[in-house]
Amino acid sequence: MEEKIYKSRKLGMPVLVLVLALYGVAIAYLISVAASGGDSSTPLFLLSIIWISLGWLLLLGLRVIRPQEAAVLTLFGKYVGTLKEPGFYFVNPFCTTFNPAAETKLNQSGDVDDEKKSLFKIKGGNNDVGQAGVSKKISLKIMTLSNNRQKINDCLGNPVEIGIAVMWKVNDTAKAVFNVDNYKEYLSLQCDAALRNIVKIYPYDVAPGVDTTGDGLADEGSLRGSSEEVALRIRNEIQSRVEFAGLEVVEARITYLAYAPEIAAVMLQRQQASAIVDARKMIVDGAVGMVEMALDRLNEKGVVELDEERKAAMVSNLLVVLCGNHDAQPVVNSGSLY
Repeated sequence: MEEKIYKSRKLGMPVLVLVLALYGVAIAYLISVAASGGDSSTPLFLLSIIWISLGWLLLLGLRVIRPQEAAVLTLFGKYVGTLKEPGFYFVNPFCTTFNPAAETKLNQSGDVDDEKKSLFKIKGGNNDVGQAGVSKKISLKIMTLSNNRQKINDCLGNPVEIGIAVMWKVNDTAKAVFNVDNYKEYLSLQCDAALRNIVKIYPYDVAPGVDTTGDGLADEGSLRGSSEEVALRIRNEIQSRVEFAGLEVVEARITYLAYAPEIAAVMLQRQQASAIVDARKMIVDGAVGMVEMALDRLNEKGVVELDEERKAAMVSNLLVVLCGNHDAQPVVNSGSLY
């Protein structure tokens, strides 16, 4: 199904003025006939009665299209075109505006509860307003979909909770309303499926021996460290799935990322242990360098002559002082080691 623009001039205002003027003339003529007691069987009198009874049908063909809006028109089940340019149109009064996703409410921008805001309800008819005052026009604006957070296992089997925000818009109105049953629900389901397919490729944090690019070589890709790359792959995955529905995914962003509650505490301890090991390694490397520098300076200046045993004792004392968690309590030796 390909989109086609409905070829119609913007005759909404002239038709509206003409209909109202004819109603005024017909009512004035009937009043004058009734006041003068004229003949009520004349063709003009009958024509006025018919016009007052059926002339309102032309008002059903009036359509108002705002910027970044579209109306998909069908005539007795046949797709006749889409109104996309802003303006006041007059179309076939029997054309109906078709949008199966009009009453679908997702957790996204643009979906508001019209039932609470509308002061009146129009049921049935061929207008752009369906049951409960819900507009059947299609928004062409960029909308933001934020699905519920999902619990997914990463490539190492660790459960993580992740949420995304997807910016999307309708590109082809005909594909959106005719190729799928409900394009909003279709997009939401495809977002969830694409998110699962991409997240299971990456570890939560950098892990050795993991290939996230598919080239057979281990890399440093991760959900936490490669968020831009992960978001781009999610966007491309969703786009490939919703192309058939005439939708365009503008951007996808990760809005929430954390370990699942059942392993969050354990993973925090693991991260703390790793940080402690790294800190200790840095402290020991620095302490060894300082001891080495102290011995070299003592030898260079000739301050004191140290044999191997005294050097070992000094190195031991310096390492205890430099690597200890608490301040050292010095012990003054006033005698000889021998």
